Amino acid sequence: MRMAKQIVKVGITTEEIDYHVHKAIIEHGAYPSPLNYRGFPKSVCTSVNEVAVHGIPNSRCLQNGDLLSVDISLFYGGVHGDLCETFLVGNVDESGRRLVDICRQSLDEAISICGPGVRMSTIGNTISLFAKKSGYSVSECCNGHGIGSVFHALPDVSHVANNRPGKMQPGMTFTIEPVLCEGSSKLYTWEDEWTIVTSDGMRTAQFEETVLITEDGVEVLTFDYEQQEA
Repeated sequence: MRMAKQIVKVGITTEEIDYHVHKAIIEHGAYPSPLNYRGFPKSVCTSVNEVAVHGIPNSRCLQNGDLLSVDISLFYGGVHGDLCETFLVGNVDESGRRLVDICRQSLDEAISICGPGVRMSTIGNTISLFAKKSGYSVSECCNGHGIGSVFHALPDVSHVANNRPGKMQPGMTFTIEPVLCEGSSKLYTWEDEWTIVTSDGMRTAQFEETVLITEDGVEVLTFDYEQQEA
């Protein structure tokens, strides 16, 4: 993800980002989990502006002011890891910057309440309340998921207000990956059966981490310690 951030700039194509991320994953002895997963043709998901999730890298050049979500998943040492970050391309307007900031904060708020015995529904309730207070809607169709030796597994992690049963237990690993929308949270899927976009054409942002519930709290497995130190 650090490498992807370094090459994101006006004029680069999302296909070039896919190429470089794929190369880095292979060089580290891992495999890109999305590649050929249920027919997905690329190694990463690159979602621009109104594309909420599962954007397929292509020849479109990034433009000044774009919001770009890069979702990277890989298989290494017998397990999968999954994370996403939304980048600012060039000079992004204040409303776009705020959307990205609030989305990141909503994820951090959700992670902060995780721990053994906490209801899974608290994640969605926390994100939904934080986003609503900030003037944004949360996508209902983009859920987090259990992850480990299997790419997508239970538990199903909702990011909207809910009262679903189930509590976090030590040893559970799952993703939290809210998608916040400037306008309506209603989405639809393109004919490619992957690309999911907002119905009103307004922008989205997404952040994701893979977390582990421990005996006394939560650990973010995808946390970038090197970036924090820098």
